[in-house]
Amino acid sequence: MELPRTLVRKVLNLPGGRAWVEAWADIANRYLETWDLVLELEPGAEPWSGHCAVVLPVVRAGGRPAVLKITVPHAEAVPEPDALALWEGRGAVGLLDSAPDDFVLLLERLDGDSSLSELPLAETTDIWGSIMRRLSIPPAGAAGSDPRWFSLPSVADQAEQWTDTLPLEWEALGRPFDRWLLEYALEVCQLHGAVGRRRNQDVLVHSDLHYLNILPVLGDPRQFLAIDPKPLLGDAEFAVAPMLWNRISELSAVDPASHLRDRCTDLALAADLDPMLARDWSVVREVDNALDYLREGRSDDADRSLWVASNLLRRPLENLPPAARLTAP
Repeated sequence: MELPRTLVRKVLNLPGGRAWVEAWADIANRYLETWDLVLELEPGAEPWSGHCAVVLPVVRAGGRPAVLKITVPHAEAVPEPDALALWEGRGAVGLLDSAPDDFVLLLERLDGDSSLSELPLAETTDIWGSIMRRLSIPPAGAAGSDPRWFSLPSVADQAEQWTDTLPLEWEALGRPFDRWLLEYALEVCQLHGAVGRRRNQDVLVHSDLHYLNILPVLGDPRQFLAIDPKPLLGDAEFAVAPMLWNRISELSAVDPASHLRDRCTDLALAADLDPMLARDWSVVREVDNALDYLREGRSDDADRSLWVASNLLRRPLENLPPAARLTAP
């Protein structure tokens, strides 16, 4: 077995990535044996992969298809098995077994050769909303007895952190965009951080719920489930943003900014969310993304984030490319 070259290039830039590239095959073989799995990969075929994980098609004892997911160790991946266990297959891929210390998961197999990205934009809204409604489970009644809830980072804590880090990064980067946009993001963080947190409305949030992370059920292409969660506890509206910063090239050529705002509203309503709060969290996330991109020298990606954030607020920043020329993520 060989890792896809695109995955190797990404992983080698991560802390511990080189060691993982050298060790991943041994890890795979260990769990193929431990969990009595048969690898189902054609000779010469590459396994599926994401940004920092490899996914191997396997068959369990009794013939049930599954996948073995082996992830590069990193902090964001730590709560993934707990979140999948809490969802119990409701809206998300089913967790069959896990080895958290080795960042290895055994998951039900979905159709890894397809995703929500293949459907026309207009057809994705209701599917996404349906998945979001199933994923948005509250900890009520379970938080006191199930320790898995306590492993989850919170949206409010992230907001509190942003109130400190966003202004510092904006200054360090030479004030790269208008102050009003930074101040808007900070106001949202202050309003919905630790002080303004609506604990009675906290739910389990899949914060990376974009088109490529929604796959059809194997054998039933009309049913979809989410994969690769970056779980948080907090406002469900935090989950809308990745659906807005992807597929911008497919927005209406006549008025892409208006279409973007309509998409935000439609997605929120499809998931029974507050459209204004969905907009506000999307602005915050894109401001954070823009600063991250600028720090890494990725100005084209920063332009995309600033275009989304400012147009959601109907105050487009000057000197940004038109939507048709924005770089895809």
